[in-house]
Amino acid sequence: MKLHYYPETDSLYIELNQAASVETREIAEGLNADFDAGGAVVGFDIDHASRKLDLSVVEALSLPLKTG
Repeated sequence: MKLHYYPETDSLYIELNQAASVETREIAEGLNADFDAGGAVVGFDIDHASRKLDLSVVEALSLPLKTG
């Protein structure tokens, strides 16, 4: 998973995997979901992210991280 912040548009993209997006759906005002050819979610785009989220802190809790 990767987080991409674009200051010029104040948008935050949460990339869940690297599959190509073939469809985007607005699931709430300012929140778009990207889907791959099989219908799986590949990412979320949040418009006006700095107005909706505290972008100064990112935490990861209890993730099954791989090492080595």
